Amino acid sequence: MRHITVPILLLLLLLNAVAQAQTSPRTAEDYLNRGNARDNQGDHDGAIADYTKAIEINPQYAKAYYDRGNARRDQGDLNGALADYTKAIEINPQYAHAYINRGTVRARQGDLNGALADYSKAIEINPRDAEAYNNRCIVRDHKRDYDGAIADCTKAIEIDPRDAEAYNNRGNARDDKGDLEGALADYTKAIEINPRYAHAYANRGVVKLQQGKDAEAQPDLDAAVKLDSGLKASLEEMINKVKLARKPKE
Repeated sequence: MRHITVPILLLLLLLNAVAQAQTSPRTAEDYLNRGNARDNQGDHDGAIADYTKAIEINPQYAKAYYDRGNARRDQGDLNGALADYTKAIEINPQYAHAYINRGTVRARQGDLNGALADYSKAIEINPRDAEAYNNRCIVRDHKRDYDGAIADCTKAIEIDPRDAEAYNNRGNARDDKGDLEGALADYTKAIEINPRYAHAYANRGVVKLQQGKDAEAQPDLDAAVKLDSGLKASLEEMINKVKLARKPKE
């Protein structure tokens, strides 16, 4: 007769403890873990309730504020998310990802300067965070600091050479600067890394239209809509703008 070995027995006891913590949470960590499980299942309301309970038990629990901020952001409650990220930072001023996520919320609210400051702080805390450089690249592009944007996305790529989003965003900055060939190369690299990257196909197609390569552009535009039908309306608007710009002035 085989007996359960000690390591297996310990594993079973651990799994039982985890299950019990999720069904009958007692500590702040228990509520946080159950909140994460609920959030992963799309139950944001349940997750927020658990994170709130964790905070009631431990008002200095920065991770609970951070996770509640994520859940509130996903629900569209940007002001609530902003408050939670700010509280997490107040408790832990070295919380780099709280700065990144607060920066993203600020960018969505139109506060580009606030977003820029948050991403810069995250980079100061962790100079090897590709996400922070990539996000700052986007903000700098929107602020028409194209050289700064290109430098940030280049740094993100240096840290993570397989970051398709960083190539796409650098392509956007190069396109906005007027460097169509550079943009084309970046979008192509983004697609090489992620062949299902709809936005990269859309952007490459639009650049080809700008270059007058309509026949080459069409397969990219078709691929973009096939991969993400939600792009159709915005893509049609971009195509019309390019075609209008190409028309000779009367």
